[in-house]
Amino acid sequence: MIVMKRTAFAIVLALSVIVSGFAQAQVFPPGGVNNQPVIPFPVAPPPPPPPIVVPTVPQMNSPPPFALQNTTPGYVTQDTPPKRVLKRERRPSFSDRVARCLDDGAAWGLNPNQRAAYSRQCANQ
Repeated sequence: MIVMKRTAFAIVLALSVIVSGFAQAQVFPPGGVNNQPVIPFPVAPPPPPPPIVVPTVPQMNSPPPFALQNTTPGYVTQDTPPKRVLKRERRPSFSDRVARCLDDGAAWGLNPNQRAAYSRQCANQ
């Protein structure tokens, strides 16, 4: 019994010496390796702030800048008609018209039967 205790104690002692040897290699003393002070990296100075520029306020009675003035005359040709600028609007789909009419009827406070009749009449116009 005593031999087992001594053997177990010797094994634990040997393992602790091995483990502590590895652990000491990983620990650094305070203040750096070999007690040399740690020198911090220099910090760059902050960039200068952007300059503050007061914007120019346009005057109502001044002419526009030269870049915005139309300096070339326009030419109108009589051979071709001018291009259409506005396109004709497309009519909304039937389901969109029914949904809009149902919403209008609900906004006016119609009951469901009145709303159905109103939406049929409204969407077919």
